[in-house]
Amino acid sequence: MTYHIESPHTKEECLQALDETLAGGPQLLVQYDWGCMAGEHVGWATVEAGSESEARNMVPALVRSKARITPVSKFTPSQIESFHRM
Repeated sequence: MTYHIESPHTKEECLQALDETLAGGPQLLVQYDWGCMAGEHVGWATVEAGSESEARNMVPALVRSKARITPVSKFTPSQIESFHRM
């Protein structure tokens, strides 16, 4: 399943959050986009995981309890058309 991760942290937590993400491996780091350089201390990622718990474990432990994990999906044009017929 696909999950969107929103991982907020403070300016003071930033470097540790980045270090913990990197410790998960370069393949995890590349999945994240960061707002830190713009002063928005949040990491966002869209990941494939077997469960919400598995996705949450991809978040740095420092900020794991603050993270929002949302299951997400894509819609096809035909699905959207069928919604209009409901």
